[in-house]
Amino acid sequence: MSENKSDDSQNLACVFCRKNDDCPNKYGEKKINEKWNLTVHYYCLLMSSGIWQRGKEEEGVYGFLIEDIRKEVNRASKLKCCVCKRSGASIGCVAPRCKRSYHFPCGLQRECIFQFTGNFASFCWNHRPVQIISPNNYRDSLPCTICLEFIEPIPTYSILRSPCCKNAWFHRDCLQVQAINAGMFFFRCTVCNNSDIFQEEMLRMGIHIPEKDASWELEENAYQELLQHYERCDVRRCRCKEGREYNAPDSKWEIKRCQCCGSSGTHLACSSLRSWEQNWECLECRSILYNSGDFQKAKKHALPNSNSMGINDCLLEESSPKLLKQSPGAQSKDLLRQGTKFRRDISTILIELGFQIKKKTKKLYINKANIWNSALDGFKNKTFNPSYTIEVAYINENDNFGREHLGPKQEFLSLLIQHLENSSLFEGSLSKNLSLNSQALKENLYYEAGKMLAISLVHGGPSPGFFSKTLFNCLVYGPENTQPIFDDVSDFDVAQIIIRINTATNMADLNSAINQHYNYLELIGCLKLIKTLGDKYHLVNDILFYHVIKRVQAPFESFKQGLKTLGVLEKIQTYPEAFFSILCYKPETLSAQVLSDLFAAHTLSDVQTLGFWNTYLQTVEGGNSATTMEDILIFATGCSSIPPTGFKPTPSIECLHMDFPIGNKCNNCLALPITNSYKEFQENMDFAIRNTLRLEKEETSHYTGH
Repeated sequence: MSENKSDDSQNLACVFCRKNDDCPNKYGEKKINEKWNLTVHYYCLLMSSGIWQRGKEEEGVYGFLIEDIRKEVNRASKLKCCVCKRSGASIGCVAPRCKRSYHFPCGLQRECIFQFTGNFASFCWNHRPVQIISPNNYRDSLPCTICLEFIEPIPTYSILRSPCCKNAWFHRDCLQVQAINAGMFFFRCTVCNNSDIFQEEMLRMGIHIPEKDASWELEENAYQELLQHYERCDVRRCRCKEGREYNAPDSKWEIKRCQCCGSSGTHLACSSLRSWEQNWECLECRSILYNSGDFQKAKKHALPNSNSMGINDCLLEESSPKLLKQSPGAQSKDLLRQGTKFRRDISTILIELGFQIKKKTKKLYINKANIWNSALDGFKNKTFNPSYTIEVAYINENDNFGREHLGPKQEFLSLLIQHLENSSLFEGSLSKNLSLNSQALKENLYYEAGKMLAISLVHGGPSPGFFSKTLFNCLVYGPENTQPIFDDVSDFDVAQIIIRINTATNMADLNSAINQHYNYLELIGCLKLIKTLGDKYHLVNDILFYHVIKRVQAPFESFKQGLKTLGVLEKIQTYPEAFFSILCYKPETLSAQVLSDLFAAHTLSDVQTLGFWNTYLQTVEGGNSATTMEDILIFATGCSSIPPTGFKPTPSIECLHMDFPIGNKCNNCLALPITNSYKEFQENMDFAIRNTLRLEKEETSHYTGH
């Protein structure tokens, strides 16, 4: 797009909203194309209902083609805005059967919500999403944590609450300005510094978070001073004739910085230092060290202060996820930022927990057709110790000879977690919460479920990936600090009651809804005096909190106790961001490159067969095979995904003169057939993998529950 920002750009009106305002924080950047006589606000374009980004980013306006913009303007000219009654209303409410259309500025005026994510949905004032919070009795006003102006802690369009901190409230306008300035990589909760949960909720509530670096990171040489070494001699009597700032490397007049604070220095000769490698502390730091009694200990740990050391050598634990976009100044600032927050990789945490596992083994006798009960018997056995190395022996109850054969531990844990996810202990479709199963509670099965999950994680099992965010937040922050959402409700009747109350448009409608469900509300203790229409939100909060959290308090406490096994719950609460990725999200989809890197080839493998193997992975990934990536991994290891701690032993492939591949799940070894052609290789691989997995599935399909 050929852009020209002329002096009269303020007078050019947007083709959608017909306003000539140039306010990036409110309407997005104003784009002007004199060649096509076109002016448009970015948000007006982005939120229009009948246009899609068909071009590349540099084509048209941010990838929206000029011809498509013209067509959308023509379509919108036939629609009347329900706010200003003028034509050109290009944005429509996405709620079913809602026919409201409006301009973007008019939607802001009527407090519509525009979601700058996913399909860029828009909601009118009657159907916009609301924040559902757990009941809290706030007697006094609370400050907006950004501007510090006091506000009433009640969720409205202009007042939002942090999803991760119960006492963090914000003005919508303050949040939007902060999001524009911080960008996706730095926009986070101002209290707990959480970014994932916080950003997801803010996007849902209509805060635009641009995919750009923070404004302060884009300033040229903004943090240049952080890259400068302190070069001045500060001892009481400097002996250098050239002055205190003189620094001559590799001589007695080289300046040495304090190893503790780095903000004081001395010439080597001025402090009688024989070489630059000797430790030196300034008077202030020396007095602190002496008083603390740790002087000798401190002297052993010199800070990295070599002039030849690169900035990346100082990174404390993990690199920034956006190094490609960082300026040198931004990298320098990251050094300070990473020092203030200790972050851990989930695999490292679980491997450290695995240090508790002793060499002593405990054999579990597992019937694949009855995985739950046989696992339950093994874990409940008095001789079972979760810190012992688990050895799995598969048995068949129909085998009169009582034969057993060793099975892969990771396959057993994978099957167990799959069963647990689909058991009656949890409810929900994809993201699950605890259910209320009185028989399971009586048999202490919620505790056993928590213990199984903890053991699986520490012993190298797969990522569960099915926790709802609400269940996760209850474990980390406590039920009293957790905000249930409507999606947590799996009971259809309860969901209908919430919808009925939440969609009431006047007091008569609200009272009618309450009277209709009076018995239920009385039973759960949620009846309260309703004075205004806004009280419906508090009522919905109470219903959600009861149904999702309070109702399952006993199962939750039992499940929580089980998760304490091997110290897993403590680690979850200490490193919530690390565990969130494996408890609430499934692993990423497997790719040909991932599997190719995962399986190590033996040094004497057949070169042609290895070529067939890599081609086969590409074929499967492209959907031109009867098998999937997950099928291949299950065939070789028994797991459909890579565990957080990786496989033990490391998966490998070998090439043998045989007709069909063989998967050794105990050793994670895949034997590939040596064939004359790729066609024969693929047919043999497809046939063996497909039929092997089908037979295994048939063996266990008759057993559906516990």
